[in-house]
Amino acid sequence: MRYLDTRSEIVEGTEAVRARLQQVMDDAIAGLDGSSFELAGPVRRVEACLAPAGSAAAPYYTMPSRDFARPGRTWLPTLGQTSFPLWNLLSTWYHEGVPGHHLQLAQWVLVSDRLSLYQTSAGQVSACSEGWALYAERLMDELGYLAAPGARIGYLDGQMMRAIRVISDIGMHLELPLPAGAPMAAGQRWTAELAREFFLAHSGRPAGFICSEITRYLSAPGQAISYKLGERAWLAGRDAARAARGSAFDLKAWHMAALSLGSLGLDDLTAELAAL
Repeated sequence: MRYLDTRSEIVEGTEAVRARLQQVMDDAIAGLDGSSFELAGPVRRVEACLAPAGSAAAPYYTMPSRDFARPGRTWLPTLGQTSFPLWNLLSTWYHEGVPGHHLQLAQWVLVSDRLSLYQTSAGQVSACSEGWALYAERLMDELGYLAAPGARIGYLDGQMMRAIRVISDIGMHLELPLPAGAPMAAGQRWTAELAREFFLAHSGRPAGFICSEITRYLSAPGQAISYKLGERAWLAGRDAARAARGSAFDLKAWHMAALSLGSLGLDDLTAELAAL
């Protein structure tokens, strides 16, 4: 990873990286529309933006207004950086933008006249939306979009981070002891300090980002776990629908039907996806 920080594609300047991330999403829309998705005109519009100072260290997405006058937007916290290796941003922009949060949440706005306001806003279930975004990263890997040098390492490092989230969230909130044979802090109970040490030892993320993430987990018990639980539900639903339909299974049609369901809880998500 440190090799890639200096030997892979590097974008210099904050406006240049914003434009490059816009290109990543525009290229994804052009490549996926008509093959893996069928995108309405308003959904095809998404903007890459630079996050304002004081925001979280992790990139994030804001959904469009109900009339699409304000488009969906991805946000990159620059954290004082002016040089940006792209290897660890590609899968993140597939997660936050296209085909991740943007395609799902913008589609909810598009079909909101068929869904309740609760389904498309206040009732948003993290496992449904974050699970889709992780599924979207995996889909882009399956479709060959992570072929650039280091891009798949960035994706795998992201998957490692989501596993660390599960361990840290459960450990900290339940104050569980580490196993007696653990390579660090054996027998001690999980704390925020131990979680930071564990995170730093098992990921390529910088210390400032990790501190922000631990604060985030402490503020929202269980949200960190929802990513992997949701991804598992999306994958199981797709596998069940494919098995039920055999050669008649149409991935594009399944994607669009799934994205038009609105927010669902884990009890319903896999069953509904399997029935599409």
